[in-house]
Amino acid sequence: MTIRFCSLSSGSDGNCQYIETKNTKLIIDAGLSGKRIEALFKEVDLNIRDLDGILITHEHIDHIKGVGILSRRYDIPVYANEKTWITMEPIIKEVKSHNIKVIKNNKNIEVKDVLIHPFNISHDAVDPVGYILFNEMKKLSFITDTGLINEGIKEKIKNSHIFFLESNHDIRMLKEGSYPWPLKQRILSPLGHLSNDDATEVLADVLKGENEIVLLAHLSEDNNTPQIAYNTVRNGLLREGFDVDNDIRLLMTNRHGNSGIYTLD
Repeated sequence: MTIRFCSLSSGSDGNCQYIETKNTKLIIDAGLSGKRIEALFKEVDLNIRDLDGILITHEHIDHIKGVGILSRRYDIPVYANEKTWITMEPIIKEVKSHNIKVIKNNKNIEVKDVLIHPFNISHDAVDPVGYILFNEMKKLSFITDTGLINEGIKEKIKNSHIFFLESNHDIRMLKEGSYPWPLKQRILSPLGHLSNDDATEVLADVLKGENEIVLLAHLSEDNNTPQIAYNTVRNGLLREGFDVDNDIRLLMTNRHGNSGIYTLD
């Protein structure tokens, strides 16, 4: 059974992740304009008309900007929990009633051949979630926009074949940067974003070194760089005894475009 995954965009300018199984095509979030998401699909030769659903993590604009237009234009179901629906409806505007899918945190749903587990995360949104997707024997975990990953979440995401994990900022760059202090405090708080060091700690606890794909996501444009994030996580995992070059595929997402398509067989 083959699964294909592509990060179409990841960062504060907009987020959209694509997952495809034999029978199902989904995106997690649609935080760019409809036109931009359509262009991103064409770049990697995907057909947006084939989508079976949009999974929403939370209501911030960089995660929902294109949700309404895509749902209306292509008749796509939208999945979000009740509090997120209430908060985002005035922003995304009308969605056809048959496409409003209200989910519950920590309760599994099925979309064709994909089992989906939404779970609580920690961010300054009304009721944010991460997602774990199961298909046959494959498991994919998606966590972004959270300031904290507790032991319960680590247990949930263990044994994943793909980890899509936030690595938002370098702590020193953030503290020494130009952001006002209240914003720095928000980012560093449990309701903010994971740092490179946080991502390293989580991965060290959940990875097995069995050729998992790890994509570092939602990098700050001002307080991080792809090279710093990659080196911080890579060096941290090396110190923990992982053979990063042979047993883990450590990769970066792109805040302005696609990451390429990755395949699980």
